[in-house]
Amino acid sequence: MHEMKDTRRALVRIGYDGRVHKTFRGHEARERFEHEVRVLRHLEERGCTFVPQLLEVDSGNLKIVTTNCGRRVDQLNPDRQKALFAELEQYGVRHEDRELRNVTYRTSDGRFCLIDFEFATLLEGGEGVRSLKPPPAS
Repeated sequence: MHEMKDTRRALVRIGYDGRVHKTFRGHEARERFEHEVRVLRHLEERGCTFVPQLLEVDSGNLKIVTTNCGRRVDQLNPDRQKALFAELEQYGVRHEDRELRNVTYRTSDGRFCLIDFEFATLLEGGEGVRSLKPPPAS
C-alpha cells in the first residue's frame, strides 16, 4: 500500500487495487469515523457520484475502505472550486473543510470529486446528527 496521509487524526493509504483505506485516530476518532460513515451513506442513498463510495466499514478498528476518486489537484479555478462544493449541497451535505486538499480529479470521466467528510454537516439534520467541524481558531 502507498501511504497518502499520516496525521494525528487519520492514516490514509491507497491499496495496490486502488481502494482507499482510512483509519481514524486521535481526538474524537470514533465520533469522526461514525459521522463520515453516516455522511457517505447519505450521499450514496441520494445518488451522489462525485464522492467516495463505502466498500467496507470496520467499526472495531475505526477503519473504512472506499473507492478511489482520483488524484488530488494542485490548482483549481476558485469559482470552479466554489461551484463544486455548492453542488454537494444539492445532496444535503455541506463540506465544512472546503480546501483544495479535499478536491480530486478522476481521469476516467474527467470529473472533479470531493473527499474527506468527517467534519461535514448533514443539512437535512436528523436524530443524533451534528457537525463535527472544529471551532474557529481564536
